[in-house]
Parts: sequence; C-alpha cells; structure tokens
Amino acid sequence: MRNFDLAPLYRATVGFDQIADLLDRVMSSDVGQPTYPPYNIEKTADDAYRISVAVAGFSADDLGVEVKDGSLVVSARKSEEDEGRTYLHRGIATRAFERRFQLADHVRVIGATHADGMLHIDLRREVPEALKPRRIAIASGDVVAKDVVDADKVN
Repeated sequence: MRNFDLAPLYRATVGFDQIADLLDRVMSSDVGQPTYPPYNIEKTADDAYRISVAVAGFSADDLGVEVKDGSLVVSARKSEEDEGRTYLHRGIATRAFERRFQLADHVRVIGATHADGMLHIDLRREVPEALKPRRIAIASGDVVAKDVVDADKVN
C-alpha cells in the first residue's frame, strides 16, 4: 500500500508537474533513509535558513557543496591518510557520504562555513519583484484609458 499511481494527476492538470514530481519522490523514497551524517535545519530569519551538518573528521578540502537541478548536494570523500595506523576502536565515522536537500523555488545558497566539526550552509529565499504583491491604483470612473483602441474604428 506504499505505491501510488500519479498518472491521473499528470493527465488532468497543467502546470503542476513540480508538485507531482515532488509527491512521486517522497512516496518512492526508501523507508531506510540514511541517517549519516546528522544535520539540523533552522530558520534564522523570516526568509533565511541554515543547514548544519556534523562532519567531524573531515577537513574543508574533503567536503563538497553544490547546487544542481534545484537540489543542494553536500558530499564528502576522505583522503586515505590512515593506511599506516592500527585502530583498537574506531568510533568516529569518516566514511564518504552524499546528502541531498531539495530547495524550494527562489531559495538561494548564500555561503558555507566549516568550523568545529560542523558545516554550516546559509540559505536565503529571494522572491523576484514580479512575484511580490503590489498595489494597483484605482482610477475614478470618469477617466478613460488613452491606449485603448475602439473596435468600431478599426473595422
């Protein structure tokens, strides 16, 4: 009962492809989502967010942060420096990982910092001027638009 067929949604709507794709991705994701590395998502202001990823044991050179196809991809590859070491107990996981975060429309990555074993990625939602609400002036009933062409005069 975990599989839903979204085909009727695709053929009955126009322009809602992103919502259907998002629903499809959420429904098809595995229950056993990877939990490594742990992360926090916090809202730092009305239109600002911060993702903090625990990356103990990784240097800034081992980490990669990139945005592609509306997703923020955080990845790490540990360089092989431990070949000569013998561990009695190895509790600090430094295995390679790739963690994806789906970004909403108009969310932009501002920057990333690495300090004290934490990778902080700052995000900001920037709504374009065309999409912001704007007030329309209401003219009185006596004023006629000057650019309107009367249909009787054209034909």
